[in-house]
Amino acid sequence: MRTHAITALLAVSLFTLSGCAEAVTTEPRADDKPVSSPSTAGRQADRDAVRAAAGLPPEPEGSQRQAFLDGLNAIDKDIVHAKDDKAISRGIDTCGMIKDHPKDPVKQTEQTNKRWTSPSHPDGHGLTKAARILAVTHTIICPAY
Repeated sequence: MRTHAITALLAVSLFTLSGCAEAVTTEPRADDKPVSSPSTAGRQADRDAVRAAAGLPPEPEGSQRQAFLDGLNAIDKDIVHAKDDKAISRGIDTCGMIKDHPKDPVKQTEQTNKRWTSPSHPDGHGLTKAARILAVTHTIICPAY
């Protein structure tokens, strides 16, 4: 029992000495600024910065985004299956895979087939459609790879 009391006393002492006790107040300090959530544009800029650091393209916008979605839907509407943002994310991931395996079209196609699934195609859409998905992604989102 005495050990528990000493341990508790030490914990409180360390907490107080480290300055953490100040953080447990209920009243705001005069220099506290309200925390606001970043704007949608700010979050997108952050995601694009992370992608750029990883060597990935930014998220397509406007006509580029629409061309990508239209290209996928022209292959098969079940590829996007009304999940536009998910398709965009998968497209960017596919660009990363193209970048990682630039001279291996067989691996690129196999990985594309595994990545692009849907509820009615849980194992992918097959290698033929995967090759077409890969071509649309490469052409529209990451032609420099």
